[in-house]
Amino acid sequence: MVLQITEQAKIQIKEMLNNEDNHQLRLRFGVKGGGCSGLSYALGFDDEFDEQLDYTDDINGVPVTIRKEDLQIIEGTTIDFKQNMMGGGFTIDNPNAIVSCGCGSSFKAKEREGTPENC
Repeated sequence: MVLQITEQAKIQIKEMLNNEDNHQLRLRFGVKGGGCSGLSYALGFDDEFDEQLDYTDDINGVPVTIRKEDLQIIEGTTIDFKQNMMGGGFTIDNPNAIVSCGCGSSFKAKEREGTPENC
């Protein structure tokens, strides 16, 4: 499986999607350069996709778009949502990350290292 979305993450994503005026929005997940370790995750909403460049799927009831070039780096990743006394946030567990930064959103993968930036 390319990506897993936990039930808690699904509930949060669906709530966020329902608050938007655009019913064509999909979760867009991917990788971009930057962060302490060279790569960071991109997580947001998008209503556009290119069949040649993007992979689209329905994962646990969430419409998802991922750049095909990012599939190898994120394959097997789990997106979760954790709630605590300080609020809540999404967590990303990527088995392909060989180095992760303490901030939790920056990593390095064997297939792509990226360009580190100051945190």
